Amino acid sequence: MPASEPVNLKEKVRRLPDKPGVYLMKDRLGRIIYVGKAKSLKKRVSSYFQRGRARTVSQPKIRALIEMIADLDTIEVKSEPEALLLEGKLIKQWRPRYNTDFTDDKRFLLVRVDLGEELPRFRLTRLKKEDRSRYFGPFAHSGLLRKTLAQMRRQFGILLADGTPQKLPDGTWRLYDDVRTELYGAGTIVSPADYRRRVEDACTFLEGKSREWLETLRHEMAAAAAKQEFEKAAELRDVVFALEKTLAKTRHFERTDPTRPARDEEALRALEVALHLAAPPRTMECFDISHISGTFVVASMVHFADGRPDKNNYRRFQIKSFIGNDDFRAMEEVVGRRYRRLATEGKPFPDLVVIDGGRGQVGAALKAFVALGCMPPPLIGLAKEHETIIFPDERAPLNLPLNHPGLNVLQRLRDEAHRFANTYNADLRSKKIRESVLDDFPGLGPVRRAALLAHFGGIDKLRAATAAEIAEVAGFGGKLAAELHEFLRRPASFARPVNDD
Repeated sequence: MPASEPVNLKEKVRRLPDKPGVYLMKDRLGRIIYVGKAKSLKKRVSSYFQRGRARTVSQPKIRALIEMIADLDTIEVKSEPEALLLEGKLIKQWRPRYNTDFTDDKRFLLVRVDLGEELPRFRLTRLKKEDRSRYFGPFAHSGLLRKTLAQMRRQFGILLADGTPQKLPDGTWRLYDDVRTELYGAGTIVSPADYRRRVEDACTFLEGKSREWLETLRHEMAAAAAKQEFEKAAELRDVVFALEKTLAKTRHFERTDPTRPARDEEALRALEVALHLAAPPRTMECFDISHISGTFVVASMVHFADGRPDKNNYRRFQIKSFIGNDDFRAMEEVVGRRYRRLATEGKPFPDLVVIDGGRGQVGAALKAFVALGCMPPPLIGLAKEHETIIFPDERAPLNLPLNHPGLNVLQRLRDEAHRFANTYNADLRSKKIRESVLDDFPGLGPVRRAALLAHFGGIDKLRAATAAEIAEVAGFGGKLAAELHEFLRRPASFARPVNDD
């Protein structure tokens, strides 16, 4: 491990449980670089930090990964198969640079029933679309799922993907040939309405709401064994096993920050006690500043409701009051802008305001409330180095245990604000770089440049415009528009970034 390993990392590893779960390795910037599963989190994660591990590993990729680890998070689950399922979902969500498995976008199987068909069939798919179909799953055991569908065809008289029904002159359908009719035991001649009822029964079964069939099969299995019909009993045993495994509830994991505590209410109440609040903080807002060496200075504000992200209330800011690198002034500006607007609109302040930073950033935020002439809500800072909680009053800094649910929710809030700010910063830089190509076109001043971007809404739409459409912009004649159109059609050159508006 590198010498700069955070002090709390070893403590995190030492406190890990001997339980199955998923671990997320992070670099010094907080980015998730690897997601893995473990039968025992303690044993698996500890293996990364054995003395001299980075030097003894033969694969260069693993050596590089070990040396990049600066922090980690873990999520406990009930079983190793659940860990596998969650690992795949998180790899797809975060796409860590050191993961290679699951990147081919493999997914667990779903059962799809297209209700738009006259005779809906039960098909297997790995993709869920926004259509009229009903989807069931995901199902982790593909072989058992296929056996279950085959048994459902016999029990309910439904069509699978390979079915070839024939429409009869009277409007009814022949679902199977004579041989299959004898095998399946369900009537082969049905009306569309009758078949729909079969489909509904089968869908009810897949939802796990009907256990009568399973009980019947268990009784048949016991009866066959009592009669010493062991071959039949064994066949029924396999069917029951397949059905039970298929219908076993698969835990669903929401597409959200993976460090979210399992019980949000517990986390909020723990935070109430730790910070000596009057009540659990149902609404929380966190601010973060992002810039590149004093350029492209932006800020983010994220809003959590009941411990979960409320993205409709996220806000982002460009710094307007100054140019340069001053995190304190930037924090004072955006906090003031946010709560001046809430006060003007008569909207309530959040139950807790969190500042990404230390005492200087907290002081700047407090200064903004003083300038507004209003009493601030409970206000704290969260310093990332040691996850220290900073108060704006005379209270000493607070360091909660790393597994404290209240601290975990603050970390999620802070990390989300950091992600949102960095994303906005990157988007802004990318936009500026794309727009900077206009600087290389001779004779194009700031007025006409601004007119172009205002008319088309961005450089990408401008590139797609015709010469005639460019000529519609004020200040452009046919000749200039044609020259600009030809210029933008050339292969992209090395554009230099600009810092003006």
